[in-house]
Amino acid sequence: MNEELRRRIRGSLDAQKLEPSPVSGGSINAAWHIDADGRQYFCKINSATRLPGLFENEVRGLRLLAATELIATPGQLQHLQWQDNQVLLMEWVEPGVANESFWRSFGRQLAQLHLVKSPRCGLDHDNYLGSIPQINSFSSSWVEFFRRQRLEYMVERNRKKGRLDSDHADAFDKLYARLPAIFEEEAFSLLHGDLWSGNFLANRHSLPVLIDPAVYYGHRCMDLGMTKLFGGFDAAFYEAYDHHYPLSPHHEEQCEVCNLYPLLIHLELFGRSYLGQIEAILKKYS
Repeated sequence: MNEELRRRIRGSLDAQKLEPSPVSGGSINAAWHIDADGRQYFCKINSATRLPGLFENEVRGLRLLAATELIATPGQLQHLQWQDNQVLLMEWVEPGVANESFWRSFGRQLAQLHLVKSPRCGLDHDNYLGSIPQINSFSSSWVEFFRRQRLEYMVERNRKKGRLDSDHADAFDKLYARLPAIFEEEAFSLLHGDLWSGNFLANRHSLPVLIDPAVYYGHRCMDLGMTKLFGGFDAAFYEAYDHHYPLSPHHEEQCEVCNLYPLLIHLELFGRSYLGQIEAILKKYS
């Protein structure tokens, strides 16, 4: 962290002394633990030119989740920009244990969050999933929204990079025709939007704290599917969720199809090692 940026962060926090220490912060941001006169913060830094509005929209998403008062998010949010640096400051969450009580609380609280409904899917602004722009134009049809703004959008991006070909596009076209039979009508849930194991914390009270959202209103299996994408959460999580918001009889196939979206994003970001998973889902449902 250069001295001028450090000075500006210190001023934003109204601190006399600032002690930053680098920490792990995912694949796209530089991340720091900051001690500001004894107050503890988490700090992320990225390029304002390469990913414009990344942290501004993350703050909007965190505040939207926090406003429900259903599940915790970090407080003390501040966003600032200097030259090409965009900076996000938030409360430092002291880690705790993800025990069975944690997982049951997490399942219950996510179910309650998903019961926050909207008559339209989408959001009043676009944001990001990771470093990929996420389009959130409102729609009254989940099938239309999912096809146009999630799958077709990412298929086209990957075709331009040479990671999908015309045979893949044909398989997706066949899948699109099946989407109305896969997804029954359901009011649209408030979603975290990027709910994998790296985007929540267990705090010192063993309660869940959501971080790094890609918020919008949509089908709840977008969140539930992503929880299963890289090995799945504890069984107590799914039991508690189902108790508070019973799952559809078709939720397993819905989750698999929903996971095409994050898999397409991983295909663009990290390469063809994710293509086999995409092809397997397409073979099953197209």
